[in-house]
Amino acid sequence: MRVLFLKKKNQKNFKRFVGDYLLFSFITTQTAIMAIINLTPDSFYDGNVNVSPERAVAAALQAQADGAHIIDLGAQSTRPGSIPVPPAEELRRLLLVLAELRGKLRVPISVDTFSPEIAEQALQHGAAIINDVSGHVTAEMAQVIAHHGAGWVLMHNGGGADAMPVYTPDVVTCVRDELAAMISQAEQFGITRAQLCIDPGIGFGKTQPDNLRLLSHIAKLKVDDVAMLVGASRKRVTGEHLPPSERLPGTIAAHTIAQLGGANILRVHDVREALQAAQLLDNVAKIM
Repeated sequence: MRVLFLKKKNQKNFKRFVGDYLLFSFITTQTAIMAIINLTPDSFYDGNVNVSPERAVAAALQAQADGAHIIDLGAQSTRPGSIPVPPAEELRRLLLVLAELRGKLRVPISVDTFSPEIAEQALQHGAAIINDVSGHVTAEMAQVIAHHGAGWVLMHNGGGADAMPVYTPDVVTCVRDELAAMISQAEQFGITRAQLCIDPGIGFGKTQPDNLRLLSHIAKLKVDDVAMLVGASRKRVTGEHLPPSERLPGTIAAHTIAQLGGANILRVHDVREALQAAQLLDNVAKIM
């Protein structure tokens, strides 16, 4: 049994549905696929592919056709060595695509941002989930989430993609404790567990051994009544000595390990391949 986002019977008014029932409270045996649609020119794998609004919209619609359950739009690169763009540029990239997608998707839109101001605008313009990579729970972001009844993905950041902290006593314990603390902080701001999803932050402030240990201990990071997202897609952990373009097999392997550990949502670049693998594992689990 997996905690997931609710499946809506009537997809015409997803925002109202979210407010009435909350996002991550439905129990199902299906693992969800979150499709990555980067709107940035400098993402580590698909930078510049979907920079134009037309190409981004086409990619989102194709991801939906391929079976994605969530579309995740990102207008701010967080790859190693990335330089943050001004909020005005991040917002410009997002709003152009959100406007074009309005009424064309049957699945919820997630926006990958750590800015409360960007989150507010995104939720006003059709998004239903904020995928927050900041690694912090702030009153400003919590207020936005609460006001819109939105979903909130809380990711362990570890200081960002360029940081390499030392975890004491070990990375699994530290990530588990920090994610639990973030959930508690969010609840203090009035956010329910049904709205929350946690992400161990593969590739953010972790060494290669750290990432491997986290993948092998996903079950230890799980929290009751809170969904778990894992996003290892084409990251270094999936093929350290290979270019990102050759890391699909490693990605499938990493996400299968995460799914076996109880991950509910897999954030991916390659929807059809990820869905096929996830469905096979789900089908096997049904007969065990």
